[in-house]
Amino acid sequence: MLEQRIQQHFIDSADLKYQAAQALSQPIAAAVQAVLACVTSGGKVLACGNGPAAAQAQQFAAFCVAGFERERPGLAALALPIDVAGDAAQQFARPVRALGQAGDVLLALTVTGNDANLLAAAEAAHERDMSVVVLAGRTGGKLAALLRETDVLISVPHDRAARVREVHALVLHCLCDGVDTQLLGEQEIPL
Repeated sequence: MLEQRIQQHFIDSADLKYQAAQALSQPIAAAVQAVLACVTSGGKVLACGNGPAAAQAQQFAAFCVAGFERERPGLAALALPIDVAGDAAQQFARPVRALGQAGDVLLALTVTGNDANLLAAAEAAHERDMSVVVLAGRTGGKLAALLRETDVLISVPHDRAARVREVHALVLHCLCDGVDTQLLGEQEIPL
């Protein structure tokens, strides 16, 4: 019984990734171009998320700074800290206003797209003339409605948080690989 349940997790995850590959490839490519334009013009990526998404934001920033699968100079990226003091709804908006500049990118990770602190961060990013890339589940929630034509929504077509986060992890890998490929050219990655 337990083994079947475990196997079903693998099957469900693989099925979703297979289904999402075609639907998400265009917005992921657009996000690669946004990040690439940002970092090659001296800008930075500010990444944020709540709960498990905060860890994914940190991992993305680490891949940018330290490298993904190849050696390259570090790219300017920072995972915004979860501020436990003050107004929780403004915890990401405050550093976006303090650190964000025109041409920078805000990368917001969320399952629902309805997190008040991410909504405020996106609004702050727009105030600073930054682009916003949102990784969300299903429809992108309220965040999707805030996005401008120059922003990117990568919306995983699923409701279950675990499945959405699994695809988000793959999307972040695709972003890193895409940027590296654009900067360094095609290269076979040793296993």
